[in-house]
Amino acid sequence: MIENNVTRAVVIGHGHYLPERVVENAEFEKTLDTSHDWIVSRSGIERRHFAAEGEMTSHLASKAARAALAQAGVEAASLDAIIVATSTPDFTFPSVATMVQAEIGAQKAYAFDVQAVCAGFVFALANANALIVSGQARRVLVIGAETFSRIMDWTDRGTCVLFGDGAGAVILEAQPGQGLPSDRGVLSTDLNSDGRFRDLLYVDGGVSSTGTAGQLRMQGNQVFRHAVEKLTETAETALGKAGVAPGDVDWIVPHQANIRIIQGTAKKMGVPMDHVIVTVQDHGNTSAASIPLALSVGAAQGKLKQGDLIVTEAIGGGLAWGAVVLRW
Repeated sequence: MIENNVTRAVVIGHGHYLPERVVENAEFEKTLDTSHDWIVSRSGIERRHFAAEGEMTSHLASKAARAALAQAGVEAASLDAIIVATSTPDFTFPSVATMVQAEIGAQKAYAFDVQAVCAGFVFALANANALIVSGQARRVLVIGAETFSRIMDWTDRGTCVLFGDGAGAVILEAQPGQGLPSDRGVLSTDLNSDGRFRDLLYVDGGVSSTGTAGQLRMQGNQVFRHAVEKLTETAETALGKAGVAPGDVDWIVPHQANIRIIQGTAKKMGVPMDHVIVTVQDHGNTSAASIPLALSVGAAQGKLKQGDLIVTEAIGGGLAWGAVVLRW
């Protein structure tokens, strides 16, 4: 039983998985009026990974989960809950999370999916934190996993070159804290939505509307305008809730959608780019997977160290956006 002032949800493990197939920008030059330089100049993306035929979101998620369990040195049987953030599930139901639960042997864990598109991992992390702080779970596996290559319109050069497939995972554990900004773990969360902007980024299909999966549609310029403003605002709000300032931040680990959005947000927050984890060049936009992927890659590269103050922020269709401040 935790006897200190507060319970904190502390990251004890991380992992990720990327499909084997790497798709360079040059591949799109064969079928679209585009070029490597055009794609890089507008997005910063140089390559991305696509899932193989028959390789589904649950497969990616399970491999990221196993990597996180191994890195943490804990068994799947010790998990109390599994939350998967995804907009590209294998099936309408059951949830990806229940398939991961069965695959990794986490019999004790309850499992469910969260759908907030590119902001999905931030929403899932906030929910995991709430479960731990309220005492409903002590150890939670949080995964972001996507196969966005399955919902692309391959004739639309404005969208199909931007997205990729992948999965990332973290394991959160209840640990005692003092209720201070120096505590390890999740320090604050800030979640937001505004459904009036649904037409800026959406998929034109669904079970109840068309009976098909549909394809992604986006008004890129409008999304960009909302992204920099809303991401800066939610990050600063979350930092304020945690009792810290942008100058205290060791790392921004943002949603990896577009290098210009990442740069614009960091500039507005006054955080230099050498304190921002950037993976968009190698992974493209992996939606809900992008933040846990970036966290895992940053940690594996030795950039994220215990005690570092991190702010993550993301915006996706809905619109839905938010931020989490945590100490690694």
